[in-house]
Amino acid sequence: MENYVWLFATAGGAAILGLALAYGLSTQRRLSRTEKEQQDNKVEDLYGKR
Repeated sequence: MENYVWLFATAGGAAILGLALAYGLSTQRRLSRTEKEQQDNKVEDLYGKR
C-alpha cells in the first residue's frame, strides 16, 4: 500500500505540473504588431541601440 502512495504522489505531481504548463501555454496570447513595436521601442530605450 505504501508503494501506491508514492506512485500516486510522483505520478500525480508530474501530471499536475504538466497540466499547469499546458494550461499556461494555451492561454498565452501573442502580441499584436503595434504592441510588439511598442515593446521593441521600449527595449531600445532601455538598453540602447546596437
